[in-house]
Amino acid sequence: MPREKILFAGGGTTKSWKVLLALRILALIATLAAAIVMGLNKETKTLVVATIGTVPIKATLTAKFQDTPAFVFFVIANAMVSFHNLLMIGLQIFSRKLECKGFRLLSVAILDMLNAALVSAAANGAVFVAEIGQNGNKHAKWNKVCDRFSIYCDHGRGALIAAFSGVILMLLVSAVSISRLSIYSNKPSTSTAAAVASP
Repeated sequence: MPREKILFAGGGTTKSWKVLLALRILALIATLAAAIVMGLNKETKTLVVATIGTVPIKATLTAKFQDTPAFVFFVIANAMVSFHNLLMIGLQIFSRKLECKGFRLLSVAILDMLNAALVSAAANGAVFVAEIGQNGNKHAKWNKVCDRFSIYCDHGRGALIAAFSGVILMLLVSAVSISRLSIYSNKPSTSTAAAVASP
């Protein structure tokens, strides 16, 4: 029996459609995990902050993501990219067999590139702050944090790993979106859908 390769209007082949859908789902999982893990990242400890004679002075301190603007941006950016992918997955599934115009594909490709840049900026900003938390800065006299709040830092590392996975996946999503736009641009303008049979 001949194999059929379906070419949707503006949608590319069924193979590219499935690849894009899978990449979007993986990107959604990665960015959502990054946002949730960092958003729930909090650790409270009672530490000795000073000593008067032989009497230690203790204080209860809490490390949380809200204390650092870079981490707040990280959570917001990953949540926005997750929402973008969720919306695109819904549109891709429910409008699969509808006529897709060039402007729609161009808009999706641009949004994918913007979201890839957004999650990349958030991840890179957060990793620089995390490096200071891990090693401190002797020149600026900033103390390390991770030697005291190890759980907080471990969760932060997990969130960063998820975010950088999201960056890679969003770059792949963007590349596939651009290739689908190229397929639409190169196909005849009179056709809306074609089935090409190969022996």
